[in-house]
Amino acid sequence: MVLILALTVTRFCSDMMKSFSWMHKFKLYPMLVVFIFLLPTLFTQVWDQDFDNENLLYKIPENVSCADNQYPPLASDRVPTYVINLDLPPKLRWAQLMIDKKESALYLLQDIKTYTDSFFRGKLFPLLDKYLPLMAKTLPEPYLSELKGIAEVTGIELGEITLYNIFYEVFTLCTSVISQGANGKIYHGRNLDFGLFLGWDVKNHTWQTTEALRPLVVELDFQRGGRTVYKTVNFAGYVGVLTGMKPGRFTLTLDERFSMEGGFVGIIRWLLGDHSANWAGFLMRDVMEKADSYQQALTTLTTSKLLAPVYFILGGNTTDQGAIITRGRNEADVWFMGRGSVSQVSTWYLVETNYDHWNQPPFFDDRRTPAVHCLDKMGREAASLSGLFNVLATKPIFNKLTTYTCLMDVSTGQFESWIRNCPDPCKPW
Repeated sequence: MVLILALTVTRFCSDMMKSFSWMHKFKLYPMLVVFIFLLPTLFTQVWDQDFDNENLLYKIPENVSCADNQYPPLASDRVPTYVINLDLPPKLRWAQLMIDKKESALYLLQDIKTYTDSFFRGKLFPLLDKYLPLMAKTLPEPYLSELKGIAEVTGIELGEITLYNIFYEVFTLCTSVISQGANGKIYHGRNLDFGLFLGWDVKNHTWQTTEALRPLVVELDFQRGGRTVYKTVNFAGYVGVLTGMKPGRFTLTLDERFSMEGGFVGIIRWLLGDHSANWAGFLMRDVMEKADSYQQALTTLTTSKLLAPVYFILGGNTTDQGAIITRGRNEADVWFMGRGSVSQVSTWYLVETNYDHWNQPPFFDDRRTPAVHCLDKMGREAASLSGLFNVLATKPIFNKLTTYTCLMDVSTGQFESWIRNCPDPCKPW
């Protein structure tokens, strides 16, 4: 995992630095890669002590142009829906979906192979196919059986399917928002951004992996006995949960959290035999399956041991039921709806990107400030799914990495997702 990530970042910087012949000649760009890759993690550890709210490092243009009248998007951008029948044996649950999405999944993997082959001369994926199945066999049920079923249907090696299912744990950028209307009704929305440093297309100004992922976005209706248990929006072939709703109960999203003791540490411990921690995406699905209330979900997400630090953004179905759960692998901080923070003054909404709410976001990735600005401009009286969509359609909250936007109204069960393509001019992240 670390090697693949480091090398794809190196490839991106190599492409960007070719015009700087002296740097390319002496192969200095890998050092730049390490510096860039560690920047978010390093900044999260130090900026709270070293800078205050007035420091110019955090200033962004005050004339943020909040998107307006963007909802609904084109009907052609609506994410398709599939039923996952939980009454079927785990190996069979994903069959129809993966038959339909097989070609898109193969294209994504081939895309990754193409830009890693220059480093490994075609030897990387054979190694993954040999050793990652050993890791797959340590995963909890029903997830292991589901992965095996997906591998059989698609003909994709189990090692590659396993990689596909753990990659999101450690490299996803997102924006999640929970807002509360004047009547106390809770709305939850999110942008999922993925593909940073994974193949920048200089000509088209797009991320190759992000482009390859969009055809794989699907809404999933998990049913038991012909009735919906919960709904999610996933990349086809990923069996965990990053975005989900249990109608009438709660909504839940996951955002990546940068940390010096990040997901790689937990993964290494898992490989060494310590299986006491939970994969975040699998834990979220467990919560969707087993928790019957906002409070039950809150308790599980707050107390369970994790492989990787993350943010859980949890919304309920009652006034003031909303929380951002900032998780380390063992510890938890809970910021509840109705309480102020460094990141905002208003108490009727919560915003989480990829930085601790008690710290200022870094200047090179400040999606929080525009979100707060646009929510304040919208006002509580106008809180709605369409209002949230406009906020999430505001640049740079909406950027070249954005694969989809999801909107959830837990009280009515309304759950809708839209494929997103940020038109130029648009930031890479």
